[in-house]
Amino acid sequence: MDFITILKAVILGIVEGLTEFAPVSSTGHMIIVDDMLLQSNEFLGKYVANTFKIVIQLGSILAVVVIFRNRFIELLGGNKFRGASTSQGSKRLKLTHVMVGLIPAGVLGLLFEDYIDEHLFSLETVLIGLVIGAVLMIAADLFGPKEPKMQSVDQMTYKQAFSIGLIQCLSLWPGFSRSGSTISGGVLLGMSHRAAADFTFIMAVPIMVGASGLSLLKNWQYFTIEALPFFAAGFITSFIFALISIKFFLQLINKIKLVPFAIYRIVLALVIYLVYF
Repeated sequence: MDFITILKAVILGIVEGLTEFAPVSSTGHMIIVDDMLLQSNEFLGKYVANTFKIVIQLGSILAVVVIFRNRFIELLGGNKFRGASTSQGSKRLKLTHVMVGLIPAGVLGLLFEDYIDEHLFSLETVLIGLVIGAVLMIAADLFGPKEPKMQSVDQMTYKQAFSIGLIQCLSLWPGFSRSGSTISGGVLLGMSHRAAADFTFIMAVPIMVGASGLSLLKNWQYFTIEALPFFAAGFITSFIFALISIKFFLQLINKIKLVPFAIYRIVLALVIYLVYF
């Protein structure tokens, strides 16, 4: 596999890592960069290219697990991992909160997976998702409480978890953004931007692992010796840049909120429309 091909894997890994958990739609950016510039289907073949996109997504997921490792240990093993340091007593985010939040999008995703794959993965639908998702984000900043009562994800109720899960269903439309929809939903339900982002990232891991795992099982035959360097380059790049992007995003989200990301999405959609159509 030549240097140019590996370079393309690195570029796609950077795009995935930087955008997977920012409220700008990683799927939208991957479609834009790949369809308009790199065209991985042509030099890899359609099925190998699709498998590669699953692999680099797993790199981003691993970055979330690393950053939230203590939280995941707690969710899986209970408060014994935190001991007496827990200041809020028994009021903690539980694995059941995450499961409740996953139900709506999980059910709809299974029911409409084939339809979404066949009809919604195009540049046109991505541009629609970018704009409508931006409108939701602006609405969240405008109409969400100025002083949110819920500053920590540990204060979440099951009703709020399920409500955020319902709003996350919007992200099944490519370009809408999982983090954009769920953070917006959390803010509208009274959470701080940081608390909503924390829940978004935690909730993303099981649903992305499940979806990616099923896709990998279906496409296992495409893990050939020739393709492994391409997959490895994309995976490692995605992991590194996702680590950087998530840490940076979590430090800033309470300060800059969602409007700057919404403006970026609208400008990006407008530029792509003018250039491509």
